[in-house]
Amino acid sequence: MPWLLSSQLDYLSSSPSQRECERTAFSFYCSVREQLPVWLLEDMRSMEVFCWEDGHPRAFLPSEALLYALVHDHRDYARYLLDRFSLSVLKAPRCSFCCCRGSGAPHLNMAVRYGRVEILAMMVESLKDTGGEYLDSCGGCGHTADAGKTAVQLAVELSRPDCLLLLLARGARAHGLDAALQRLASCDESERRHAQRCLDFLLLFLPETPLLRHLQDEPQRWQSLLGKEVFMWLCGLAPPPLLLQALRCLARCGPDRISMLPDFLQPHSWQ
Repeated sequence: MPWLLSSQLDYLSSSPSQRECERTAFSFYCSVREQLPVWLLEDMRSMEVFCWEDGHPRAFLPSEALLYALVHDHRDYARYLLDRFSLSVLKAPRCSFCCCRGSGAPHLNMAVRYGRVEILAMMVESLKDTGGEYLDSCGGCGHTADAGKTAVQLAVELSRPDCLLLLLARGARAHGLDAALQRLASCDESERRHAQRCLDFLLLFLPETPLLRHLQDEPQRWQSLLGKEVFMWLCGLAPPPLLLQALRCLARCGPDRISMLPDFLQPHSWQ
């Protein structure tokens, strides 16, 4: 599978039936990559594509098809799967290498890793009423590259501000502030704007005021990165900037409105 670690590609099939399952799965993968029509992909998935599990072939699951749609940004197919199968399509598929039952939210993590903002928006929209537990869950299988990370943590790590705002606006827990600060301090100039926006969004959605006195160990460095007012606030030496307070209130009342603000009122403008 394309989302697994490269070391797993050395795994060899042990039977003709298993090799045939892999052949059909790869053919389906290529068909999604070629952006074939939704009706054709669903015909393939339901009638022609199989996976090998517990010594027997089984039908290819919608949740596995959604992972392919994410990899290749097939938005129409992703929308169909989410509309047709609802939350069940977001259940983690079983890992074919360690045979454990999947857990966590691999589809959210996959959308963040590949920067599939539109498909991520579809998924979080489907979670708004009954699927909140997916937003803060971690990948459970150690064979996956993002094991143990939530989608929010991954968005911070990869500096994906658009993905991060979508997750936070739908109720994902705002955590990873220290990681966001370190990312801002260590990234190169070309990535700094995105890293800064990730930090800004976390500050907007934090449930309580942070207290990071260790920033005073390198005051000049952090003031240059954060601005004096935000630096003083994070160290507990001053109240938050007025604009930041207003935006935090807006984030609590109508978080989707943050992205619609004019540029001069976007979070970066309090620096």
